[in-house]
Amino acid sequence: MNDPQTRIAAEAGPLSDAQASVPLSVRDERVIAANQKLRFFPLSIVSGQGAEIVDDTGRHFLDLSAAWGANSLGHAHPRVVAAVRAAAESGGSASVLSAMHPAAVDLGAALLAAVPAPDAAPRRVLFGHSGSDVNSAAIAAVRAASGRAGVLAFRGGYHGGFGAAQAVSGVFVEAGLPADPASALLPFPATAAALPEVWAALDVALAERPVGAIIVEAIQSDGGLVVPPAGFLRELADRAHRAGALLIVDEVKVGLGRTGLLHAFAHDGVVPDLVTFGKALGGGLPLAAVVGPAAVLDAAPASALLTTAGNAISTAAGLAVLRTIIDDRLPEAAAERERELRALLRDAAAAAPEIAEVRGRGLSLGIELRADPAEPSAAADDLFTRRVIFRMWELGVVNYLVRGNVIEWTPPLTLSAAEALRGVETLHTAVTEVRAGAVPIETVAPYLGWEPTHREDEK
Repeated sequence: MNDPQTRIAAEAGPLSDAQASVPLSVRDERVIAANQKLRFFPLSIVSGQGAEIVDDTGRHFLDLSAAWGANSLGHAHPRVVAAVRAAAESGGSASVLSAMHPAAVDLGAALLAAVPAPDAAPRRVLFGHSGSDVNSAAIAAVRAASGRAGVLAFRGGYHGGFGAAQAVSGVFVEAGLPADPASALLPFPATAAALPEVWAALDVALAERPVGAIIVEAIQSDGGLVVPPAGFLRELADRAHRAGALLIVDEVKVGLGRTGLLHAFAHDGVVPDLVTFGKALGGGLPLAAVVGPAAVLDAAPASALLTTAGNAISTAAGLAVLRTIIDDRLPEAAAERERELRALLRDAAAAAPEIAEVRGRGLSLGIELRADPAEPSAAADDLFTRRVIFRMWELGVVNYLVRGNVIEWTPPLTLSAAEALRGVETLHTAVTEVRAGAVPIETVAPYLGWEPTHREDEK
């Protein structure tokens, strides 16, 4: 099969018996670039419904990640499926670049209605494919409108996997990737006691450069599910405005109902200048958006060009997602499920002290594990957590880790009480079994996930 057409035809057609006998994980290794992988175990997904997924061997799993929160309504939600099918069958526009179409305009209007405005000035919506796109576009737009290149962000923050957004993401910069030369990283406060250090660092950073924007997550998700103290975002907005800068709140991972309110920033009573959305907005399809002042987002026409951004299929899905979250009162459901999960996790921690802390809001929860609660060790805790999530996969529950030893739960907002109970019971079992020696080190070694160098305490 040296002829390319013959090879393509063979791959595109039905799998031969020989091909079908090769596990999907092996075929993945042969085909998909490692630059695009964040593997914690050899998971394959061929179908799903709600919070359940099925792999290529027919095994069923409880999905407590929802693709890092992207499938916020669960897999194959009927309203999303119907919207996507209708948009695909209509043959609608693949872009908003040089033509308009109803799905994008309607979703833009719905986002403007759903996001509070800081003042009466006109606002606009800019669409992208991912949080990386829209955070980079927001930064570029502020720079164009203000003439100020400076951007302040936070240690442990995550705003994108490439481009300008990556260059202001603490998880990457702290791991050694090039930082945006006009940016600075500030400490992110986990407690009120840390606030004086933050404000002092902010004053220094503002004095050193002309700052156009401060970008921040309402909850640092990949940074370890860190919830800042009450009032932090309000004070940050006030200080930004006094310095002539705008506040960009990144809601890509924790927004749209996940924290128990429609917007995570609303817990602090702040109204940002610009808000970015992604992941959940597309219901599993590539879709993201910035909502912000027309004076900013109109400042540099035709400067954020992505041909298929705002396409009819993705924006139809986004409109179905947003309406379902609001119509079905899913923020309230997330808050109720959080109360149940925290009670269950308290009981589990009483029997398994390796469950050291639970933090987060709603259905954006972080569970910090310690291999030996009496002697914390970054390396030992990291490995223990990797072994636990691998064992949970073996037991039929999918979840991932952030910042080394924190298991992140971002399940569908439709998670049931029975599914929540199953997740906690499986966590408890996995912790107990790993403590007893389950999952040898060599078993998890091929699955690096986030490399330990992404953690500040191991630099």
